[in-house]
Amino acid sequence: MAFALVALLCADPAVLAVNFPALTGRVVDQAHIIRPETRSTIETKLADLEGKSGIQLAVASVPSLEGEEIEPYANELFRAWKLGEKTKNNGVLLLVAPKERKVRIEVGYGLEGTLTDALSKVIIANAIAPNFKAGDFDRGVSRGVDDIITVLTTDASEWQQRPSLRLDDQQAGDPLSWLLIAGLIGLFTLFIVSPGFRWLILNVALNLLLNSGRGGFSGGRSSGSGGFSGGGGSSGGAGASGSW
Repeated sequence: MAFALVALLCADPAVLAVNFPALTGRVVDQAHIIRPETRSTIETKLADLEGKSGIQLAVASVPSLEGEEIEPYANELFRAWKLGEKTKNNGVLLLVAPKERKVRIEVGYGLEGTLTDALSKVIIANAIAPNFKAGDFDRGVSRGVDDIITVLTTDASEWQQRPSLRLDDQQAGDPLSWLLIAGLIGLFTLFIVSPGFRWLILNVALNLLLNSGRGGFSGGRSSGSGGFSGGGGSSGGAGASGSW
């Protein structure tokens, strides 16, 4: 089965054509959307987060997704960079693709219960996308980073009091059951019609079978300023995406 999955992955020329950026620091701004002073402030916050908690949060912007959907691209980039500690998988990636007007928060296995898909979606919808739509990438990235750090480092009772992070109470209750069913149907439909989603599912399955991430990319071994490099962590595709 593993060899069959390898064959399926290798047969996808779009995947083979993608060139991921090297991990040159906690902020890799290949699309040049962040001012130097803002980048410096963000890098300081990310270094402080890792120093206090061990969590590796990286920010990336790319000139193009090279024909990929942002979900598989972000997942593969996360694995290439190996964000988070190997034993804890406590990494997070904030990826911005301004050309396609898409953004994604990719969450490592170990943080899925804290930085949930729902919270990631709220952060994108409330803090990131509106600023990007207004053309203010600096503020959008900065606010996104701040809200991610808030969720990762504070008690749930504290961040739930913040309007920008508070989930709609209507999410609870009876509609949850049929929403779950609708979600499962939607996932099955995506698997059928979306090559990018099929690639993501096959990649996760292959990773579980072989008990290792695809670590052959040079970005996973690169170190940036201050000696920053990935710690061997991985992600299974948790998080959320958005557009503006």
